[in-house]
Amino acid sequence: MQTSSNASLNTLLDHYAESHRNPRNELIHCICVPAIVFAVLGMILSANIGLALIAVGLSLLYYIRLGWRAAFEMAVILIAMLFAWLMLMPAHHMLASAILIFSLAWVGQFVGHAIEGAKPSFLQDLQYLLVGPLFVLAVIKRKWPVATR
Repeated sequence: MQTSSNASLNTLLDHYAESHRNPRNELIHCICVPAIVFAVLGMILSANIGLALIAVGLSLLYYIRLGWRAAFEMAVILIAMLFAWLMLMPAHHMLASAILIFSLAWVGQFVGHAIEGAKPSFLQDLQYLLVGPLFVLAVIKRKWPVATR
């Protein structure tokens, strides 16, 4: 199913959830999706902080289209991830560390989909690469409603 670029957040999350019903796959995604986002930011940041800020800004434009709350939550997460890279990782180790995290997290993603028996959503529509982090937030809110108060 190809989704419209104007699809609502709930529609996108519902479609994404269709291939993430197995609890083990869901757990794997809750670990690996943030790791992939973190790694991508690290790879971009290792090249140039300006590029990393542009990437964050462009992704936030997408999230604003889906709703201000989603954009705010992702802004907090993305900025925290950038600061984590800047504060915790020496610049000369950043790229190698990001590539390692990225690679391991994608292996985890594909293991999760093998368990699930379903193809990753982004194979149908690339926007699901940006919906994945919102799915993780939705899972966290569902499992730990205290986190949303």
